[in-house]
Amino acid sequence: MRWGADRWRFYRLIGREIASSVRGTYARLSGRPDILARARVTGLVIAPHDLRTSDATFADDIYAGLFVFAGRSLSVSGRSPFDYAPPSPEWAAALYGFGWLRHLRAADTALARANARAFVADFMAGRGDSSLAKPTPVAARRLIAFLCQSPLVLEGADHAFYQTFLKTIGRTARDLEGDLRRGISPQTRLLAAVALCYAGLCCEGIQPILRRSTRILVRELDRQIMRDGGHRSRDPRFAMELLLDLLPLRQSFLSRSVDPPEALLHAIDRMLPLLRLLRHADASLSHFNGMGATAADHLATLLVYDGALAQPMMHAPNSGYERLEAGRILVVADVGAPPPLPDSINAGAGCLSFEMSSGPQRIVINCGLPASGPELRRLARSTAAHSTATVADSSSCRFLAGGGAWYERWAVGWLADRIGPVILRGPQAVKAERSSEGGSTILAARHDGYARDFGIVHERRWRLGSGGSLVEGEDAFVRTEGKTRHRPHEVAIRFHLHPAIVARGLDDGRLELVLPVGEVWHFGAEGADLALEESVYFAGLTGARRTDQIVLYVTVADGARVRWGFVRAPARESIA
Repeated sequence: MRWGADRWRFYRLIGREIASSVRGTYARLSGRPDILARARVTGLVIAPHDLRTSDATFADDIYAGLFVFAGRSLSVSGRSPFDYAPPSPEWAAALYGFGWLRHLRAADTALARANARAFVADFMAGRGDSSLAKPTPVAARRLIAFLCQSPLVLEGADHAFYQTFLKTIGRTARDLEGDLRRGISPQTRLLAAVALCYAGLCCEGIQPILRRSTRILVRELDRQIMRDGGHRSRDPRFAMELLLDLLPLRQSFLSRSVDPPEALLHAIDRMLPLLRLLRHADASLSHFNGMGATAADHLATLLVYDGALAQPMMHAPNSGYERLEAGRILVVADVGAPPPLPDSINAGAGCLSFEMSSGPQRIVINCGLPASGPELRRLARSTAAHSTATVADSSSCRFLAGGGAWYERWAVGWLADRIGPVILRGPQAVKAERSSEGGSTILAARHDGYARDFGIVHERRWRLGSGGSLVEGEDAFVRTEGKTRHRPHEVAIRFHLHPAIVARGLDDGRLELVLPVGEVWHFGAEGADLALEESVYFAGLTGARRTDQIVLYVTVADGARVRWGFVRAPARESIA
């Protein structure tokens, strides 16, 4: 990273994390005894319903010794998957999280049940790398999976296996309760509280944990779920996964004749409409701030709880997202500042980026976050991977990475291990305003992410015609006071295209975009040089895919203004 003025911010962050580590150690040494220290799980009362859809064909892959997680695969050749080095950290988190047990349950065969018991027995016997199973998010996911899939694992099991399984659940609950005493990230704290609420409701013998974990759950939901239903991280994927846990948790409270906390009910009611705001007609979510490939079946399951005919909200001022619709055309825009530092692990530098679709076909996209690979994920979070403007090949956010001297590089590694690749600095003054004019919907926004380093404020304006056949835009680059004498900077305005779009140049300087749904769109621009270049779509269901991007190049000296537009061609010019 380029240090500059961020060096002192970096040093303050180191000091804060050292203080947090000391406080966590002191709390563990001097705090009250663990309320689960002498408690023991004596039985299971209920098994929550797992809302995540399952695929019985996954069992066939397991029979063949193939484990596919997070876009990576591993063939185990008849051995246990815990005996192999994982192909990626994300793959390991999925394996040790045991969410994949639901696919074996879907197979509903004696062989699938036997396989499930065998894999769980391998884990309980200590096979594998304990350091990969220990992180709080992985342990929380595993606890929820064991409780939800306990009918699968325990059917036909002997008494010894049953007792070992109960001990494993109790030990995991104690570990999570201990994790809540130390300085873990807000998202991790929320997930741990959810898992412990599950344990308190499902298990006999550790009921005291329910009261404390419910209190923590209420506090974290109030802190992290904003008034418009968005999570503080602004990550649609995290919000969707959280809802898949909160809805069965609500039912588990009711199954045990315990009133669900009001904070849980209100959080669910607020979060579901926001997912509709971000949803495209192809049943996937917009690629903002950590969203990769959408599990369309999971999203469809969630939206049933919001009502099949519910209308999406258009304006989410707290989360920083806007939705514009006219006819078949949809535009979803990111007009929010980066999330707070602890919640920005997956956030992207995509302020003022947008996605556009016509009916079920996306046209303009962001590249999205890949399922695994730290280097690819870093690239996917950069401004250049979003459909917005990039100044001097720089991102509008500064990420925790790199360093100057050796001790700074060491400190970056230490911090990254503790808090992840967070955003150190990004746009602070982000403003957005909606209006109507002559039947058209207008959205105007601006951000100052390039003001400190380059003296440039980026302003963007979208205008969506009432007929649903025209999307006009304007990008303005305004010099800040005292910065007008800065040297000129090269600016690239990018529009990443969905891989299904076929783009080619026309004789009049415009581009023709051919959609597989039978539509033809034309793109043109004024005030910049237009180019069609290669890009990559990281969020494909089958992995990264090649695609194209439209790039408008302009040199900004004392300011610049670029106008552009997408126009749907008349039906007679469309493909039959």
